[in-house]
Amino acid sequence: MDERTDPGEGRAYLWRLHRILALYVIGVLAFLALMTWAEFQGLSRHWIGPIFLFLTVMVYAGIGVYGRTTDPEEYYVAGRRIPPVYNGMAAAADWMSAASFISLSGALYLQGFSGTPGQAGGLAYLLGWTGGFCLVAMLIAPHLRAMGLYTVPDFFHVRFGGRWPRVIAALAAVLCSFTYVVAQIYGVGLIASRLTGVQFEIGIMLGLGGVLLCSFLGGMRAITWTQVAQYVVLLLAFLIPVSWLAYKQLGNPLAPLVYGAQISKIADLEAQLLDSPAEHQVVQTYLRRAQDFEARLSDVEGALEREREKGRERIRALRAQNADVGLIVTASRELASLPRDVAAARERWTREMRENYERARPLGGLPQQSQAFVGDPHGTPQEQRDYELTRRNFLALMFCLMVGTAGLPHLLTRYYTSPTVAAARASVGWSLFFIALLYLSAPALAVLVKFEVMQNLVGSSFEALPTWMAQWARVDSSLLSVEDVNGDGIVQFGEIRLGADLIMLATPELGGLPYVVSGLVAAGGLAAALSTADGLLLTISNALVRDLYFQDSQRQVSPEQRVILTKFALLAVALSAAFVAALKPSEILPMVSASFSLAASAFVPVMVLGIFWRGTTRQGAVAGMLAGLGVAVYYMLSHVAAMRALPSWVLADGLWFGIQPISAGVFGVPTGFCVAALVSWWTRPAPLPPPIRSEM
Repeated sequence: MDERTDPGEGRAYLWRLHRILALYVIGVLAFLALMTWAEFQGLSRHWIGPIFLFLTVMVYAGIGVYGRTTDPEEYYVAGRRIPPVYNGMAAAADWMSAASFISLSGALYLQGFSGTPGQAGGLAYLLGWTGGFCLVAMLIAPHLRAMGLYTVPDFFHVRFGGRWPRVIAALAAVLCSFTYVVAQIYGVGLIASRLTGVQFEIGIMLGLGGVLLCSFLGGMRAITWTQVAQYVVLLLAFLIPVSWLAYKQLGNPLAPLVYGAQISKIADLEAQLLDSPAEHQVVQTYLRRAQDFEARLSDVEGALEREREKGRERIRALRAQNADVGLIVTASRELASLPRDVAAARERWTREMRENYERARPLGGLPQQSQAFVGDPHGTPQEQRDYELTRRNFLALMFCLMVGTAGLPHLLTRYYTSPTVAAARASVGWSLFFIALLYLSAPALAVLVKFEVMQNLVGSSFEALPTWMAQWARVDSSLLSVEDVNGDGIVQFGEIRLGADLIMLATPELGGLPYVVSGLVAAGGLAAALSTADGLLLTISNALVRDLYFQDSQRQVSPEQRVILTKFALLAVALSAAFVAALKPSEILPMVSASFSLAASAFVPVMVLGIFWRGTTRQGAVAGMLAGLGVAVYYMLSHVAAMRALPSWVLADGLWFGIQPISAGVFGVPTGFCVAALVSWWTRPAPLPPPIRSEM
């Protein structure tokens, strides 16, 4: 459907889409009812997870096969005929990445609403991502759609001409999109391994098959309709558990309207925990552990040798006592698990010292849920500093996410599929509506889960812990660990460690829901990760093929050949991202946040100047993109542990103004604006002289 489509045909096309969507929703609900009935009839949990994984991936793959195409207009921009409401659903699914679905509620649980000096609170993500769509609607999307482009680097080529603006934009698109897609594939592996029980790396490959079948065959055409289907799944997967928890705790399923009552109850429970002698014992135990690691770090070589000798002595003693073989094997594994050398010992013990010092704080190091900001503006100098740093990082992260939203290539390309400029604006509005349905419930979920943990899990016996906790701990020990630190056999709040990526996925089991809902939540997380991964992989492959390999007009190939080459580039990028994700480089949320800072620094300053200021020159655009992106990358890499081997004068000296590395865009964006404006002013063409009038 485009501007030339007959209005009657357009309405018929829209109603046909409505009917298909209604049938799909009915089918999803019927499948859930059938699986619930089967579970009550005795269907094993070992079958429910794989069924959810297999059927959802097959549905998405089926849509990808049905939407296959080699037509460039269909492959790159879905024929520019996607109605605004469906474009909004697809954009919302594209946006509801693994970070939003899996990690956002976890951030609100662990960091509170406002955060700590080292971590901005979860509300910064909500406000930043939502506000960013306002910038997209007002500053970027309509103008790019009016130009009839295919990719974001196309804008830099059309607006500024020459080779380098497009090349730099394409490389920046690859960098920020690859960082983003690694986080999504990590989420795919996390969910697939939990659903099927296979290893994490195998789970990545299982989920990757669904990604490739959707994006490889049909490009943007298949991705759009797959994302619409995925949005339905992830919305149901999010709203059903949070509504159940709200009904269970408060008697009302409308969680966003009623969860505020639990905040005051959590404050009372936090006060009780702060006064609990058992919690104080836990804090002291972690403090002793941290001090022990600190003592080891004062003589790493000697401490490592003492630990090895202690391990060897234990094995000798066990053998002398003819102890059980299992005990000897365990002692041998502990000896083998010691750091290989002094450098590895220093790195591991430093990390464990910091972790134990963090957990040696009240409430396991978590801020109070309803606290405005950590610290006190009128308290001690340290409290004042904590307050200022917390507020500063909150605002910095919100700024980076807001501006980064306006520069993400895979999101902006989504609005190229609209039939008109007006439809592009309407699509942004629908995107905000569909995103709000989930985002309004995310804070509620964090509060309800924290109340459930404090009220029901804390104080229970270690012998009566639910089996799901052990199952999640086997998937990844960093996601969940519970240790009887003070040896009383009772679970204390400080003894529970939950990862941000676990809170949403474990909510059904925590709330006592049927396992079918756990399968649905995992399928929703898978849909969120797959939908975003589809768009990101297409963006990267387009940048590599259209904007880099074929940017030179001397390569004469047909449009269909370009599409085929783009597909194979997409396959190579997907496998590369899977390899990096298998290394588990970080949690999902930090990786995603870093990509926003990169996109904000590289694209937004020059894009906004190029749209609204005619004086922006090609030299200014190149300098602005390089300067903004360079500052952001430099600040991030300076705080990566692997880069500490470089000379100190090469790296940034500590945190600038106390800002965390994921908010590097707060330095990159103004740098890009200033450099682009100054270089454009310096290189602006000289004004033409006035015409000479001849005297008669």
